[in-house]
Amino acid sequence: MTVQTGLASLVHGKTQWTKGQQIGLIANPTSVLPDLQHSIDVLSVWDKVNLVRLFCPEHGIRSDAQDMISVESSCDTKTGLPIHSLYGTSETSLMPKKELLVDLDAVLFDIQDIGSRYYTYVWTLVYMMRVCADLGVEVVVLDRPNPINGIDIEGGLIADPLRSFVGLCPLPNRHGMTVGEIARWANETENINCHLTVIPMQGWSREMFYEDTNLPWVMPSPNMPTRDTALVYPGSCLIEGTEISEGRGTTKPFEMIGAPFIDSHLFAQTLNNIELQGVSFRDVSFTPMFQKHTNTLCHGVQIHVFNKKIFRPYLTGIAILSTLVKECPEQFHWREKPYEFVSDRLAIDLLIGNESIRHNLEQGMSIAELKALWQLEEDGFRQSATQWWLY
Repeated sequence: MTVQTGLASLVHGKTQWTKGQQIGLIANPTSVLPDLQHSIDVLSVWDKVNLVRLFCPEHGIRSDAQDMISVESSCDTKTGLPIHSLYGTSETSLMPKKELLVDLDAVLFDIQDIGSRYYTYVWTLVYMMRVCADLGVEVVVLDRPNPINGIDIEGGLIADPLRSFVGLCPLPNRHGMTVGEIARWANETENINCHLTVIPMQGWSREMFYEDTNLPWVMPSPNMPTRDTALVYPGSCLIEGTEISEGRGTTKPFEMIGAPFIDSHLFAQTLNNIELQGVSFRDVSFTPMFQKHTNTLCHGVQIHVFNKKIFRPYLTGIAILSTLVKECPEQFHWREKPYEFVSDRLAIDLLIGNESIRHNLEQGMSIAELKALWQLEEDGFRQSATQWWLY
């Protein structure tokens, strides 16, 4: 059986929702029905609503822009509807303009998340919820699966000074929630208090990975090509906080990690000797076609997950960082360039959510000791999160 997304539940009459409303829609290429009809095309001719405005997140409404590249407002060539960017050239561009919302009854959100706190689409939703709360505009989330299951949670919370567009609210690195559940959680815990409606899925259960849903995989962004990418991303995204290549510019972004100066054989052997659950590392060489180390031969590892149920991607990412710090002390560097509009704090601290893990990585703390640093926060969130679950 194919899981029915919130969009499918809405248009197939599986849920009750006010008719005849003037609406806006936040969408990207993942906003499709199981038969791949796009929500823009479906809702623009649906007689129960009047779709008048589109909004696009990072990467654009067609996901053709690379990470941290500003997206311009434009017009949808098929429907003629205006598209307003929610990811421009500055931090203020992330906040929707009130004048684009005051004439709307509701804003619908229909985008596939990937289960990692760094992925910015949920924070676009939270920004929209904040503005809509001020205006009395309803926010409707058309829920979609967490592709790496809704049970497993990893990582600590975010210290207030480190809130950013890769963590606007204190959510663990691997959060184990759907977009609709995150919206419910943020609406209450952040005191947003917007008029929020979540249209739930039909047939989804928390232990499911994306392949269990029978839904087609549409790339949520240019460097999220497969379900395997989403599975490793909660850990390998941490490499963005370094000058090591996370595999952008290759056919295996976030699955391959390397740099020109790494001894790939030693790197793979050291990681395999840690005996992390559900994963093995293979030494590789690759040449990125863009971003870090463009057109330069890099050496490193490919992450091979052989048991996704016991694989812990965030712990794996921390182990990779630990190994790099120890094996390449002279050549390894944290990223110091601006990251998601933040220039006064290190990207790695924004990604991890605190500074202590970086400091302890630099001091050579063991993997077990590092894990203990976030364990209490992880356990606390695991216990509290169930009150916002819908499934």
